[in-house]
Amino acid sequence: MKLYEALGLEPALALDMEDVKKRFYERSRQWHPDRFSRASAAEQDQALEMTAVLNDAFRTLKDPIARAEYFLKEKGFEPSKDAPPELLEEVFELNMALEELREGDESARGSLMEARTKFGAMLSEADAQLQTLFANPGEQLDQIRATLNRRRYIANLVRDVEKELHVHSAN
Repeated sequence: MKLYEALGLEPALALDMEDVKKRFYERSRQWHPDRFSRASAAEQDQALEMTAVLNDAFRTLKDPIARAEYFLKEKGFEPSKDAPPELLEEVFELNMALEELREGDESARGSLMEARTKFGAMLSEADAQLQTLFANPGEQLDQIRATLNRRRYIANLVRDVEKELHVHSAN
């Protein structure tokens, strides 16, 4: 797992963020391009490449969701693009309310604000479930994948609601 290796870490879902930061800063100093200003072109290129890999590793591994998605992908689990079936009815109602607001029906604002609160709570619930799963992933990679899919879908819904509420509050 290239990003874990760049920081000298064993692939895992639960990481000590202070250790990740420490490793990132140590390796960043080691590979900083300024240290290779008088080196050969090949060594300068390698320093630039390592700096890019380290930045990517840190950006991905410090974010629990990006880390889990990367971890699963490296294990051969592609992200699911399907809507979680248990959310379909709520999504239909949400889309109706979004369309009503877009068409100027301000009465939809209240239901959208309620939906934002409800989906925000669902997002927090998914995050808590992921934390539990990360601590001991074992054979639960399918469950982690399903929870990540649900979380991604809910996050997109929250984003859509926030966007419409913001756009229509400016008018």
